[in-house]
Amino acid sequence: MSVKTAEKKAALKAQKAADKKYKPTLMQDIKRNPWLYLLCLPAIAFFVIFAYIPMAGLYIAFVDYRPMKGIWFSDFVGLENFKAFFATSNWITVTVNTLWLNILFIAFTTFTSVVIAVMLTEMKNKWVKKVTQSIVILPHFMSWTVVSMLSVAILASNGMVNHIITSMGGKGIEFYTTPSVWPLVLVLLRIWQGAGFGSIVYMATITGFDSSVYEAAAVDGASRWQCITKITLPMLKPTIIMLSIMSVGKIFNGDFGMIYAMVGSNSILYPTTDVIDTYLFRQLLENPSMGQTAAVGLVQSVLGCVFVILCNKVANKWSPESALF
Repeated sequence: MSVKTAEKKAALKAQKAADKKYKPTLMQDIKRNPWLYLLCLPAIAFFVIFAYIPMAGLYIAFVDYRPMKGIWFSDFVGLENFKAFFATSNWITVTVNTLWLNILFIAFTTFTSVVIAVMLTEMKNKWVKKVTQSIVILPHFMSWTVVSMLSVAILASNGMVNHIITSMGGKGIEFYTTPSVWPLVLVLLRIWQGAGFGSIVYMATITGFDSSVYEAAAVDGASRWQCITKITLPMLKPTIIMLSIMSVGKIFNGDFGMIYAMVGSNSILYPTTDVIDTYLFRQLLENPSMGQTAAVGLVQSVLGCVFVILCNKVANKWSPESALF
């Protein structure tokens, strides 16, 4: 090791030690950066009023809530509302379905969003690029009720999909009586509905990359594919990881709007499509209880928070610059 290298390492180590030793208190930091804290004040007030104060309502999960008595004067029942959800073996099926479907949704939607973003940024014709972007974003604004009506025409016994399969010599699929095909159907629908809209963030990130990096790569003889794989995707990795971690926060929340609109009360499809939210909805139709709803919601939120922390720890070890905290 050269003397200069040793001196640089010693200076860097001393600087880190000095930075670590001096940690200003909150009040000192506020005095030093008053305008920055003033800019944060509206956001802090928003979350305190609309996110943290309402958390007091979680007490409903531990009481037999009666509107005439109010939250604080309803009879305290402890964990009875939680036991109502875990009393039958169905909670295992719906929890596994919720986790499995959300993992598929996050993985394939993220992958497709990145592909769409890269393809759109690589397009040179601005008119074609704008038209294509509008087309892929449009499904995000369509109601799942409308989509479910269209799916009947597409997936029915005499629908378009079965017509194509039989015309090629295959055997038609009875989609509405075959539970095993519905995870694939739901994943394709989620990609169709959300991948285009999700690509906006990745496109904005790619647009912010330094163009001189691509120009230098082109001078060195790099092809467009090499620029994508060696420059764009590695630089996009922190954004992909960060958005994936944020998506994990709702991994225990089933997409009620999509699944209920597509499946409805078709009990034949429940083994692969029934999630926590749809199962709870049917239970509440028979026995309305705000306490049970709050209890399941609390469990979903706590488990989602735990998963976010675990995923963030993994990201921190694998790619520290990509972690949320």
